[in-house]
Amino acid sequence: MPVDSWYISTIVSAFGLGLYDICKKHAVKDNSVMPVLFFATLSGTLFFVFMSLCSGNTAAVWRTDFTEQLLVAVKSLLVSSSWICVYYAMRELPISLASPIRSTSPLWTMAGGIIIFREIPTLFQALGMAVILSGYVLFSFFGSREGFPWKSKGMQLIISGTLLGAASALYDKYLLNTLNLAPGMVQFYFSLDMVIFLGAAWGVRSCFGHHHPFVWRWSIPVTGILLILADFCYFHAVSVPDAPISMISLLRRCGSCVITFGLGVKIFRDINVKRKAAALVLLIAGAVLLALAK
Repeated sequence: MPVDSWYISTIVSAFGLGLYDICKKHAVKDNSVMPVLFFATLSGTLFFVFMSLCSGNTAAVWRTDFTEQLLVAVKSLLVSSSWICVYYAMRELPISLASPIRSTSPLWTMAGGIIIFREIPTLFQALGMAVILSGYVLFSFFGSREGFPWKSKGMQLIISGTLLGAASALYDKYLLNTLNLAPGMVQFYFSLDMVIFLGAAWGVRSCFGHHHPFVWRWSIPVTGILLILADFCYFHAVSVPDAPISMISLLRRCGSCVITFGLGVKIFRDINVKRKAAALVLLIAGAVLLALAK
């Protein structure tokens, strides 16, 4: 895969991630979170196994050892914790607020990429990052005016999930680029581990937590499948030699935010759309600067 193909793969992943956020919001709205999360993950895993069987790549997927499986399990724990926080936050917060705040994870990923992997951005790239992050700050400001202070339960959950997601993105760079683990193998065992971990978390929640009514919706399996497709493109982007994880994370989250905002505000009838649209323009402008800096 050519080096520049990381950009195309990231954009495709961003589109899928935006649709995933919309389906996720539909699935958890006034619904029990843990069974939604478990069945969505199970659906995505079964879809990935089916696609692997159809493509004939199952042999490559199974070529691994215990150490590699353990490394992938660490990623699964990070992501499981992040998703639990984010899904509960999505139930509490409007999508035009939760999705942009979730998108601030590239800020922490960018900082980690610079410190750990020494990914020093060019002037154009730094300008694009600054513009995108300015848009994120505006989204957060407008959200606070809708009655969701930073100390609220929903905000604390979305922040915790965002930080855990940023840590996972940096770990992806280590697994796929530093250790050169096969993307298909990572995605397969990651998906399998997620089903196990989230199933166990659901069991614990059922025994000791509050029981919220669960309603099956079409968006539950679609959520899992969309994430698998988005992650497939993402893993390939990260595995490209010299692909900057800070750039990938920014573009992926920015693009998904555009999709989520454009469709989500109409579907879920969020308020303060015009004000938030101004922040969205900054995200688009930043993405264009990053594209020009390729």
